Amino acid sequence: MKTDLDYFETTARAAVARLPEPFRRLAADVQLRVADWPAPDMLRDLGITDPLELTGLYDGIPVTMKSMEDIAPMPDAVWLFREPILDEWRSRGDVALDDLIAHVVVHEFAHHFGWSDADIARIDPWWE
Repeated sequence: MKTDLDYFETTARAAVARLPEPFRRLAADVQLRVADWPAPDMLRDLGITDPLELTGLYDGIPVTMKSMEDIAPMPDAVWLFREPILDEWRSRGDVALDDLIAHVVVHEFAHHFGWSDADIARIDPWWE
C-alpha cells in the first residue's frame, strides 16, 4: 500500500470532493496541505509536546466568524500530518487508512465551518 505524501493528498482531496453541498463550495478556497510532521511552532502554539498527538490542523478563520471588513486575511488551510496519521492507523488496527485520512479531513474542515471539537464529537463519535 502506498503511504507517501502524494497518496495522502489524493485521498484527502477525494474526501473534500465527497463533501455535500454547501460544504464542498465553502471548502473550495481552503488550501489543503500535507506534511510528514507538524511544524514545531504549531505544536508550541497548541501546547502539544508529542508530535504524534496532532494528526491535522485547521489554520484560519471559520466561515461563521468571517467579515466583509476583514483586511486581506491569510488563506485558510487544512493541514494533514502523515506520520501521526500513520502511527494512529497502525496503533488502531481496526480502520482503513483511507477512512482515517477522510476522518481527519472532515474533522479539520468542520472547524472551518465553525464547529468546535465538542460539536464534532456529538455528531461523530469516532473514538468510542
